[in-house]
Amino acid sequence: MNRRLFVASTALSASRVMGANERVHVGLIGAGGRGRYLAGEFKEIGAEMNGVCDIYETNLQAGLKVVNTGAKSFDNYKRLLDDKSFDAVIVATPDHWHAQMTIDAVNAGKDVYVEKPMAHKIDEGFRMIDAVRKTRRIVQVGTQRRSSELFIAGKKLLNSGVCGDVKLVNSWWYNNTSKPRPVQLQGKLDWQQWLGSAPKRELDPMRFRNWYWYWDYSGGLLVGQAAHIIDCIMWYMNSSYPLKVTCSGGKPAIQEFEVPETATLTMECPEGYFAVFTLGYKAMRYALSNDQKKEFHGDKARFDVGREGWELYPEQPTALELKPSQQNKQVGSFKFAAPAHIRNFLDCIKTRKEPNAPVEAGQATNIVLCLAMDSLRQGKTFKWNHAARKVEA
Repeated sequence: MNRRLFVASTALSASRVMGANERVHVGLIGAGGRGRYLAGEFKEIGAEMNGVCDIYETNLQAGLKVVNTGAKSFDNYKRLLDDKSFDAVIVATPDHWHAQMTIDAVNAGKDVYVEKPMAHKIDEGFRMIDAVRKTRRIVQVGTQRRSSELFIAGKKLLNSGVCGDVKLVNSWWYNNTSKPRPVQLQGKLDWQQWLGSAPKRELDPMRFRNWYWYWDYSGGLLVGQAAHIIDCIMWYMNSSYPLKVTCSGGKPAIQEFEVPETATLTMECPEGYFAVFTLGYKAMRYALSNDQKKEFHGDKARFDVGREGWELYPEQPTALELKPSQQNKQVGSFKFAAPAHIRNFLDCIKTRKEPNAPVEAGQATNIVLCLAMDSLRQGKTFKWNHAARKVEA
C-alpha cells in the first residue's frame, strides 16, 4: 500500500462514526470577536464546546465565558489537537495562521470550520487541499452565503439562464472605518507564537490589536470582504479559478495602517466574464440590507444580489425606471446565514458528506485574493496558469 492510501485509510479508520443525535465535541482556536461569535452559535445549535485556545490571556478568558462551564483552556493549539476528546475545531485566528492550523488539525484527525479567507498565500491553499483529501476530513470554509436559502435560491435563478449571457459582474461593499483599535494589552500575550510564519519583530501592540491592516497577517477589508463577494460571484458563475487579476487602491486613510480601505479589484475568468469589486470603507454607513451588492449583467436581464435580497430586472430599453419581474426581499435574514453554515458543517461531520464550502472552492477565491494583494502592492496585472499552478506577470 502506498503512503497516500495508507494515510487516507488510517484517517478513515480512526474516524469515529457518530450517531445522528450525538453531539459533536468542538474546540475553539482563536477567541477574538469572531471566534467567540462562532463558539456561541455552535453551542446554540447543539455542539459541545469543550475547549478554548488563545495566546492572549484576555481573549482566552473571554472565550471560556462563552462556551460550556468546565471547558478546557489551552495556550498552544497543538495541545488542543492532541486531545482525543475533540471531534472538530473552529479556526478563527488571523489569516496567516489559517492554513497551518487546518493542516495540523486534519492530520490530528479533527474536522475543521475555518474562517475566511481560507489561506494567506496560494501555495498554502493547495497544501490544505492535499491534507484534507488525504485524511478525508470535513473542512468547511466560513463563506456562509453558500448555506443561505436566499443565496441558494438566487443561484438557482441565475443558473436557469434567465439573464442570458453574462459578461460583466459589478459588485461593491461600502461602509466606514474611522480609527484603529485601542492598543493597550490587558493580559499575558505569547507574541512569538502569535507571529508564527510571519516575519519576526519586536512586540508591537498596534500590529497585534489591528492585525487586519498589515500585509504580514492579512489583506485588510479588501481581502476580508472580497472573500465573501468574490466567492459568491464564482459560485454563481460556476468558476473554479481566475485568468487575470488586477487591483489598485489608495493610500490608507489611517496613517498607522498598510492596507488601504478604498480599492478596486478586477478579475477575468475562463468562462468569459469580468468581475469588478470595489471596497469603499471611507464611505457613509448603510443598513445591512444596503451595504453591498453584486450585479450580474446579462444580455437579457440584470440580476442584483444584496445581503438580504435580490431582484431580477429584464431588459426594458425604453423604461425611465426599471421594475423587477422577480424579487426576494428578506430584511434581517442574513443573521441566519452563519448558523445555517454551521449546521451544515455539523451535519457533514456525521454523514461525511461534502460541506457547502469545501476547500477547493475556498482555494478558488484564495487565488484571486492573493493575486489582488500582489497586484495592489506591485502595480502589476497577474495571470494565473492553472495547469502549471503558478503565477505569471
